Amino acid sequence: MPTYLLDTNHLSPLVTIGHKLREQVLGQIEEGTQFAVCVPVVTEMVVGISLLPRALQNRAAWRVLQPLFPCFPLDAADADVAAELRIDLRKRGWQLETVDALIAAVALRHDLILLTRDRDFQAVPQLRTENWLA
Repeated sequence: MPTYLLDTNHLSPLVTIGHKLREQVLGQIEEGTQFAVCVPVVTEMVVGISLLPRALQNRAAWRVLQPLFPCFPLDAADADVAAELRIDLRKRGWQLETVDALIAAVALRHDLILLTRDRDFQAVPQLRTENWLA
């Protein structure tokens, strides 16, 4: 079965009990599908859920869910790939933010399918993406 890397827009809804995506991802985990996150996604997500009115509940929900999602760290190789992606895409007229380039680098390095609704990733060569929020 494929392994998925969650982008922030697919990870954040998981802290909301009853959210359709939460039920889908948890159901897939029960069936053996593997999901992961990476450091930039966790950072973005924790900031985002902490600024909402339900910050305490959101953070508590994340602490419960966090063990289900292995977290890929970043290293110098990821930084190099992210930089090359940004340079290449910029030459072709696409702007990819540094955080998104790092997320893409992790997905490419570990051969993961990126779950995202961010269209900026479409320009990244060989990156496989899916949008479960469509």
